[in-house]
Amino acid sequence: MLGMENFPEYEVPGIRKVQFYPYESNGGSVVAIAGEDFAVIGADTRLSSGYSIHTRTQNKLFRLSDNTVLASTGCWCDTLALTSLVKVRMQMYKDQHQKNMSTPAVAQMLSILMYNRRFFPYYVSNVLAGLDQNGKGVVYSYDPIGHCEMTTYRAGGSAGPLLQPVLDNQIGQKNMLNVDPEPVKMEKAVSIIKDTFISATERDIYTGDSVIINIITKDGIKEETLHLRKD
Repeated sequence: MLGMENFPEYEVPGIRKVQFYPYESNGGSVVAIAGEDFAVIGADTRLSSGYSIHTRTQNKLFRLSDNTVLASTGCWCDTLALTSLVKVRMQMYKDQHQKNMSTPAVAQMLSILMYNRRFFPYYVSNVLAGLDQNGKGVVYSYDPIGHCEMTTYRAGGSAGPLLQPVLDNQIGQKNMLNVDPEPVKMEKAVSIIKDTFISATERDIYTGDSVIINIITKDGIKEETLHLRKD
């Protein structure tokens, strides 16, 4: 379709075209891996805009319960708005039922909240990790309008396209010959997440400084921090 730019002779002097773009990507990457009785999720701490770094110490992991953690990156104001709404809904559920929401229930609720904003979606990349009712590790990933997929490993954020092939190879054992599928161990999952972030830091300017890793087990959530490149 032809626009006014194709007809400069009809341009009115003094008229200026102003574009409205309400979103801003503040970068950041997330990775989650689930095992038989654990889930590991990590996110970097760099918060930036363009070539400017706002902070190097922003934690992007949100502990929703003793066995559920949400990692969210993208537009930071949308991240804060969405996670605040999730926490309010979880508190309402706890007050009404006198118990915490399970990880699958949180995953479904998050999907509904995002779909409610499908015409003006939250500009975020979400990955939810935790333990289900049977103590098994689960990972849920989302698209911008709330479509939810349960899997055993997922990467997202600005370096998601760089990190996902590494997980496909190391966890999914894709493009590997003569290998027998076996459950991933917790130590290996933590090591792979650290390696993927080290790799992403070398290639993505929006990922760096540090990565915070939460290890979710039946005993609670343990936190580790790995320092990355700061340039």
